[in-house]
Amino acid sequence: MLQPTRTKFRKAHKGRIHGNASRCNIMNYGSFGLKALQPDRVISKQIEAARVALTRHMKRQGRVWTRVFPNIPVSKKPTEVRMGKGKGSPEFWACRVKPGRILFEVDGVSEQIAKEALYKASAKLPIKTKFIRRFA
Repeated sequence: MLQPTRTKFRKAHKGRIHGNASRCNIMNYGSFGLKALQPDRVISKQIEAARVALTRHMKRQGRVWTRVFPNIPVSKKPTEVRMGKGKGSPEFWACRVKPGRILFEVDGVSEQIAKEALYKASAKLPIKTKFIRRFA
């Protein structure tokens, strides 16, 4: 699972995801990509599951770039704990994804294989996504 080696603070505010992506919204590496259409938090397990589905379908041919990184700690209180007594401990890592952000990029395979692989990867993610080409 992806997670940062160290962070400045152990716990983060929840925050809200407003607006469209201003960074990572243009393809830089591959010929085909997966673009987010909804705002949401994508956790590290979901990113890893999507990456595994992607590489398995491509039969480890071509190249995959992951353009998201889970750098926000999400805290959670244990079950059946009363209100108060502070914030819970960090449970998992997440990435705030805005609409328009490129999640994955693929190169070195045909368009059909890339489309099928990215479709399988999108099934592992909690948001609606769109298949995009570099030269469209």
